[in-house]
Amino acid sequence: MPLVESSDYRPPFIFRNTYVNTIYTSLVRKVEDLIYTRERIDTPDQDFLDLDWADKGNDRLLVVLHGLESSANRAYIKGLIRWFNLNGWDGVGMNFRGCSGENNLSLRTYHVGETSDLQVVLEHILRLNRYHTIALAGFSLGGNVVLKYLGEQGEQIFPEIKVAVAVSVPCHVPSANIEFNRRRNWMYLRRFLKTLNHKMHEKAAQWPGHLDIKTPNPRSFDEFDEAFTAPVHGFQNAEDYWTRNSSLQFIPNIKVPTLLINAQDDTFLSPQCFPEKEAKEMPNFYLAIPKWGGHCGFYSPTKDNVLWSEKTALTFVEQMTAN
Repeated sequence: MPLVESSDYRPPFIFRNTYVNTIYTSLVRKVEDLIYTRERIDTPDQDFLDLDWADKGNDRLLVVLHGLESSANRAYIKGLIRWFNLNGWDGVGMNFRGCSGENNLSLRTYHVGETSDLQVVLEHILRLNRYHTIALAGFSLGGNVVLKYLGEQGEQIFPEIKVAVAVSVPCHVPSANIEFNRRRNWMYLRRFLKTLNHKMHEKAAQWPGHLDIKTPNPRSFDEFDEAFTAPVHGFQNAEDYWTRNSSLQFIPNIKVPTLLINAQDDTFLSPQCFPEKEAKEMPNFYLAIPKWGGHCGFYSPTKDNVLWSEKTALTFVEQMTAN
């Protein structure tokens, strides 16, 4: 029964406030002692993906996917890679299309269930013939991509991929969107839509005549996904996009040890985003649901600037790859 019903995460009192934990870890925390080397790879559709490497010459690799409108340069990505670097792993942050500081070339970008680009990245990494053990990690949207990818691949997954960790994942997207539309999340929604709407108009200018924007300034994910994400990526509408890309339905087909960490106080998540039934029934799917943590928070007051979630992820990965 890989449901972790208790947790050793006990943050300082002020960080038991979900907003403090989320905002501090996202916007205040710094990870300055990790230097990347950027690599650009081509995609089959004549576009590109930017990878940020922390290469220490190890034969084990952590591949990390960021969240919505984020990048591999954010502290929560760099912090996890840094911690793995210090413990004998190379690391690489995958930037989704349009998230590395430069617009991508094609009309399509990335979305909550876009797994083909991850496949391209993994194929590129395996061609390097350097790593016998690969761990996947994803945060929020990136976590949904990781879980969906693992379930899609099932028994056919690359044998080098041994283990995965996903953090703060809205694995049931339709109900998570309902939660996100609540008043308590208005500041997050406003921040996301500011950059999403800007990118949508840039795409319309980049591809004249290919995008009919009926809602020029969406004020919710419902409106944005209806106006842009669904039509650009071939879905019937926003509801079709959310339903087909929720990773929850793919979890039962995951074949490698996988840990999902979702905090109970995460205001982005709905009750359906805590798949306790799957964790109780599946021998290799682990669910940790600490009482606190916020969204991609899990602040820990340690001198080494390592989050509780980072230490938990490494412990799990090391345990599952020990043999």
